[in-house]
Amino acid sequence: MCKRYINLLMLLNVFILAFAQNPIVPNVGLNDPHIHIFNDTAYVYASHDKSIDNDKFIMEDWWIWSSPDLVNWTKRSVLNPNDTYIGKDFTRCWATDAAYKNGKYYFYFSEGNEQTGVVVGDTPVGPWKDVMGEPLLKSDITPTHEYDMAVFEDNGEHYIIFGVWDYYIAKLNDDMISLAEAPQKIEINNPRGPYNPHGNNKNMPTDDKPFVHKYNGKYYLSWGCFYAMSDNLYGPYDYKDTVIKEESFAEGYDAPTWPNGFLQGRHGSFFEWHNQWYYIYCDISQTGNRYFRDAFISYVHYKDNGEMATIRVDGVGVGNYNADESIKAEDYFKAENILKVENTKGGFSLQPSENSGYTIYPNVKNLSDKTILELEVIATEASELEIREDNPEGALLFTCKVPKNDIYTFQKRTFNTGNLKESQSLCFVFKGVKGESFILNRFKFKN
Repeated sequence: MCKRYINLLMLLNVFILAFAQNPIVPNVGLNDPHIHIFNDTAYVYASHDKSIDNDKFIMEDWWIWSSPDLVNWTKRSVLNPNDTYIGKDFTRCWATDAAYKNGKYYFYFSEGNEQTGVVVGDTPVGPWKDVMGEPLLKSDITPTHEYDMAVFEDNGEHYIIFGVWDYYIAKLNDDMISLAEAPQKIEINNPRGPYNPHGNNKNMPTDDKPFVHKYNGKYYLSWGCFYAMSDNLYGPYDYKDTVIKEESFAEGYDAPTWPNGFLQGRHGSFFEWHNQWYYIYCDISQTGNRYFRDAFISYVHYKDNGEMATIRVDGVGVGNYNADESIKAEDYFKAENILKVENTKGGFSLQPSENSGYTIYPNVKNLSDKTILELEVIATEASELEIREDNPEGALLFTCKVPKNDIYTFQKRTFNTGNLKESQSLCFVFKGVKGESFILNRFKFKN
């Protein structure tokens, strides 16, 4: 792609950002992102592509950014290889991860595709100290390469997962800078990957950059947008699917892509915050350069069988809403006493599990001229939906008295709005619900 086209594309992104939040931090090369929630703040630990002019991977340091809402991001610190055991300028500062234990924070980093180091700090952003003075994972401890690690906490214990093609796992000691056991290979049944779409490539069955998360008692081992599931952290894992598919992409976000297609290069992590799940991952659709990547965030929803639904790849991102468009109820930023349920339309809806359950949608824009709120609901009993400002105890803006459905199917109900500003944080508080009496699928504001 020519530089003139790339510069034009980047200029257009400036205008799109008025109602967009993907990339989370545009045009800076933030990539290989892992998000952790510390003290109710999101921290992204990431690699850093140097320049839009890169024609190969040039990554000279590691970054940490933070956000209170997944929308507004602030650069907090930089880890330079000179301040680690590497001890010199280095252009292969690859993927990272972080963890917290016993009052200390641990920032793990890849020395290219060979070894893994770790630094220690008193805050999520450092300052950092390399207390070991040598790699935690040296290049000869397993048959794979000891890089692109993930650190996973389960019941107070921490584990490190790493490798390419074949993945290995080992429990960490309480000091978080040494292994409690020899690394063990993780078995994956019927794996797939960007180089192995049909299961025939035995030499490159998966990818690099493994990650582990846990949902509803199940363990999820992912490599980019591919994932497998298990009842046991150490496996074996059964390959399931990809969370990105051709139908994922909004217009303008499906190309350009990697040489092996849109499933390649989606390094990232899955995380939970305020009862909502997310996937943060690499994307090159807005830079046009595989060597200068962005980070995107999408909502993640789980099916009844535990599998993850296909995500949406777009510029809207998360925690950010446009009142001129229909808003999916399950795409909230925060919720209490709310269940996500699969619906008859092939998607997901919200079901309050208790009276006064609530959802919060911050950063809702273009509200000032909206006089009608349309809800798409099933109500087997008459109920109320209070629309409040910011939180469940916030100012009451208006109330929707939802009548009982005459048939059990989603019906559109309209209500007069009140007290809306141009941009506002809205809290939906569900009143008068009994058992499974109320389901909200989506809502839309109208003039």
